[in-house]
Amino acid sequence: MAPTGDRDRALPGTDQRFERCFRDYYAAILAFAIRRMPDRGTAEDAAAETFTVAWRRRDLIPAEPLPWLYGIALRVIANQRRSTRRRRRLDDRLEHETTTQAAAPEPIEALQNRDAFSRAFARLNEGEREVLRLVAWDGLETREAASVLGCSPPAFRVRLHRARRRLAKHLQATGHLQFEAPPKPTEPAEEAI
Repeated sequence: MAPTGDRDRALPGTDQRFERCFRDYYAAILAFAIRRMPDRGTAEDAAAETFTVAWRRRDLIPAEPLPWLYGIALRVIANQRRSTRRRRRLDDRLEHETTTQAAAPEPIEALQNRDAFSRAFARLNEGEREVLRLVAWDGLETREAASVLGCSPPAFRVRLHRARRRLAKHLQATGHLQFEAPPKPTEPAEEAI
């Protein structure tokens, strides 16, 4: 008796349905992806990934598969766009870090700054630390981070502002963050009577 896996064993006729689906609709899915992707190469990747997903779910192919395939293709394209955005943000961040490393501080100064930051960060409450982690370490945008915390984007922006302000206050207290004080307003000259 041959070993059976849950996904490896398709229902009778599903392989033929998949082959027919691929043959009949590949061109339509490729055209669909080309209209939504920046170049043909990424569109071909999206079409291939769409049919990879369809193959894994071949036992679910409906009688009219084109709308089903379009739905899969939309999700594949959305995933590719997210991956591209993440890659670009990472590239930008790496480029920024590379350009700023030219003026890197001395190792002992860097160590002191890191320790000061760690102490200041530890003085924040867990909610403030989480807000800062989501933005600075996980690279989430306001809308995404708000979704993670289950609050609205405006509420998240307020939390982020407060957390940054408290962190800056703790760093400033240790002398590791220097702000130039804004000029004091001058007193209006007294009018001569």
